[in-house]
Amino acid sequence: MSNYLVSGAAGFIGARVTEMLLAQGHPVTGVDNLNDAYDVRMKEYRLRRLQALKGFTFERLDISERAILQSALGKQKYDAVINLAARAGVRASVENPWIFYETNVLGTLNLLELCRRMGIGKFILASTSSIYGANAPLPTPETADSDHPLQPYAASKKGAEALCHSYHALYGLDVSVLRYFTVYGPAGRPDMSMFRFAKWIHEGQPVQLYGSGEQSRGFTFVDDIARGTLAALKPLGYEIINLGGHEVATMNAVIRMIEQRTGRQARVERHPANPADMLANQADVGKARRLLGWQPEVGLEAGIARLVEWYLAERSWAREMVQP
Repeated sequence: MSNYLVSGAAGFIGARVTEMLLAQGHPVTGVDNLNDAYDVRMKEYRLRRLQALKGFTFERLDISERAILQSALGKQKYDAVINLAARAGVRASVENPWIFYETNVLGTLNLLELCRRMGIGKFILASTSSIYGANAPLPTPETADSDHPLQPYAASKKGAEALCHSYHALYGLDVSVLRYFTVYGPAGRPDMSMFRFAKWIHEGQPVQLYGSGEQSRGFTFVDDIARGTLAALKPLGYEIINLGGHEVATMNAVIRMIEQRTGRQARVERHPANPADMLANQADVGKARRLLGWQPEVGLEAGIARLVEWYLAERSWAREMVQP
């Protein structure tokens, strides 16, 4: 039994990772500041579910504040820190890049320093497929160029990756950098396309679609992402690893799938493409298969069915989510 610190525990991926760790019998200290990057009711929903589980302790803290190093966290011994706290969103980062750097870069530095001071040997960083920029080969290997991000969000994650490497080189910290590809599933972020499409289509609201709808993504179900994150807790030295879905679909295709699942027709309102958006992403996960024994398992249609099922079960409040 190991003791873990999970930052961003009330977040989409963080909550699912924490649930899996607790199910395996590991105590987890969850950290989150419950910020308003998106409707906080979703974070509160996830947190309530975690607080009902044995072995979970919650600390409401902001990892971007250096005081975290002197907080209650510094009085415990952890086997690993899993840093899933982040300001995410490619478009939002264009509007306010400073807050992205506070959490994604400074927050990562604070947690790395916590590891150094406390002698914690393992660190996991959640990074992003957005780091590959506009001209990545498809499917994209970890060796592809990541030095030309299209927006401050991806640039902040590149900075966090570099910080992780420096702590590995200086202090021998074992680091797994995980580049996630377009995660979706139940209780997902209400600012992401999957949640938006499911809500808009079911509620008969206009679907706001940017660009032609032929931009594509390698959608990855949240359970697959969480499994891969736990697999990366093994000693690896310093490795950057893609975690991504095995099915690629366009936005238009996803809308059709949700229409079929809900039995309702979308009313699409089209807008110009956003220059911060990538046209396509698709993960080469050969490295994850080789190092972690991991591969995605949940197909896109099955994943969408589980998302829609969750939405219908929680519709009484989920339909009220404010979507930035």
